[in-house]
Amino acid sequence: MSFLVGTASGALVAGGVYYGLSSMISTRAQQHRVDLHRLSERMVNASSDIPAPTPAAARIPQRPFLSMLQNSWNNQVEALFRRSGDLDQQVVDWARKTLYGGDASRTKSE
Repeated sequence: MSFLVGTASGALVAGGVYYGLSSMISTRAQQHRVDLHRLSERMVNASSDIPAPTPAAARIPQRPFLSMLQNSWNNQVEALFRRSGDLDQQVVDWARKTLYGGDASRTKSE
């Protein structure tokens, strides 16, 4: 007898949970459908004379002095890196000349 009562009460609880969840899902789905319909109506009936914002390129202020300063800085940094590369090559050539003697720019012939 207790087996039947336990099974029936479990089925009753499971049925209640199922009904509650399905009811909640149905209610939310209905609310989403109504919200989407309302939003689509607003989009269709929106006026087309809404002014667009100015483009981003037009909103950026022109600063010629700052641009000149940045270009000058970039050129100086570029020259510094080029000079460091040239110095590195000179050190390599000097080391070859000191260690091996002769022409430093000559490579090993095959």
